[in-house]
Amino acid sequence: MIITNVQLVLENEVINGSIEIKDGLIRSMSDSSSQRPEAINANQSFLMPGLIELHTDNLEKYFTPRPKVNWPALSAMAAHDAQLIGSGITTVLDAIAVGDVRDGGHRQENLDKMIDTIIESGKLGLNRAEHFVHIRCELPHSGTVELAEKYLDLEQIHMVSLMDHSPGQRQFVNINKYNEYYQGKYNLSDQQMAEFEQYQRAQSLQWSGANRKAIAKLCREKHIPLASHDDATSVHVEESHSLGMVLAEFPTTVEAAQRSHELGLKVMMGAPNVVRGGSHSGNIAAHELATLGVLDVLSSDYFPSSLLDAVFKLASDERNALDLASSTRLATAHPAAALNLTDRGSVKEGLRADLMLVGRKANQAVIQQVWRQGNRVF
Repeated sequence: MIITNVQLVLENEVINGSIEIKDGLIRSMSDSSSQRPEAINANQSFLMPGLIELHTDNLEKYFTPRPKVNWPALSAMAAHDAQLIGSGITTVLDAIAVGDVRDGGHRQENLDKMIDTIIESGKLGLNRAEHFVHIRCELPHSGTVELAEKYLDLEQIHMVSLMDHSPGQRQFVNINKYNEYYQGKYNLSDQQMAEFEQYQRAQSLQWSGANRKAIAKLCREKHIPLASHDDATSVHVEESHSLGMVLAEFPTTVEAAQRSHELGLKVMMGAPNVVRGGSHSGNIAAHELATLGVLDVLSSDYFPSSLLDAVFKLASDERNALDLASSTRLATAHPAAALNLTDRGSVKEGLRADLMLVGRKANQAVIQQVWRQGNRVF
């Protein structure tokens, strides 16, 4: 396959030219147009690497689309996969929560089902994106270590993150934001919310510290990449670094982001934060970290199409030094490097042809075609 008259988004520049794909790999590139009659004319659209998503809980929405509605597993997986590939995401780590047993038990009930379905659908060749598993460990729970350990030997586990969403710290320093989020999520009365807050504080005090150290030790022994979550202070970051973290997910302050960057942790922020112009929890805005030069990775988190939107929004933001090539790296080359996925993440000869063709209409990025290993999947 040859694509010509295309803007190739390379690691450090964007050039107009052509590209040849063969046997699932990028065979060659040129800064001139191809004269071959079978070449696809891209009409000046952008050819970009397929996006690499490290943290999305989007799959849960399809397994439980409404309260007490459990959707058939492979159908749920297919719908989730279609949304991701339609958003340009060709490699994804589906984040599965371990230790959070609220939501009427849905997360706990669906835990094995979701992991089994990710594995089964991959083996059956049903997925258009390539799916791995990211275990999200909610630390303030008695069974978190035991549950996490159950899954850590699976070859599909590519990352583990450690998080504590208890009130008064990290993501929820602002108690009003904490109450707003959880009262909305669980439909709690003021009295129920006060009891929930007290319970979560007690659970965090009892379990969080010990669980953090135990799971980090297991991941180091098994060579599983480890991510911190919602670090807010230099002390948080230094602990994360000492425990072997390679990624800092969603630091909540400039202090934490800058210290993470200094210590070599890749700083990941939410693409919805970029698109909306700020954090829904009232924490640091991602564009501020981009301006400071300490933003390394983007994640779509809860809204898959936000990843590509954020890439283009950052590239057009005059407050930072990012052009399209460098903003694209935040969702492609950098997450690939964080997980040592050396065969993808860039438009480069010899790498996998995980690619997407993107046009622009009314200042909106529009995905026209997507390929994974040279096969068209969208």
